[in-house]
Amino acid sequence: MKKTLITLILCGITLTAKSQNTSVEKSIFGLQTGVLGIWAYNETKLSNTIALRTEIGFDFGIWETTYYDDYDSPFILTPVIVIEPRFYYNLKKRSKNSKRIDGNSGSFIALKTSYHPELALFNADDAPVVSDFAIIPTWGIRRNIGNHFSYEAGIGIGYSYTFAKRAGYSEDESGIEPNMHLRIGYRF
Repeated sequence: MKKTLITLILCGITLTAKSQNTSVEKSIFGLQTGVLGIWAYNETKLSNTIALRTEIGFDFGIWETTYYDDYDSPFILTPVIVIEPRFYYNLKKRSKNSKRIDGNSGSFIALKTSYHPELALFNADDAPVVSDFAIIPTWGIRRNIGNHFSYEAGIGIGYSYTFAKRAGYSEDESGIEPNMHLRIGYRF
């Protein structure tokens, strides 16, 4: 009886210790790059499953829209500021199955909020820069490669508002905006 009680207590302590580790990390910093940009980010823990991601970076693009009809597909490098709460919904399941959750490795649902200011660092045809604001619900995954590297993929569709009047056009525009990303990153 005494051995059984000691065994149950040790198992209980082990399960309790493991459940305390099933959480997003307190704070992580990193760099990511993808096909169309480079970004520095921080994710700060808000709860065991929610992290607030803040990001600053540069989006590359070849823009062909009504704003750039007079230009030959201008290549633009523009800064972007992103604030994105992320809900990592499968951390407990991944931990239970002995899969990695360090570096917030898991599946997530996010609300990506981004702003591109009227600034371009490289503008091949000197096209006017039109700023925009977007809110896009996104589903994604992040997985680790070794101790510091990771990859991330996401997809979503949301709303964007373009501040065209500021750039001299007759009216602002709003519409549906897709978000698809595939990135590889380094976590410090």
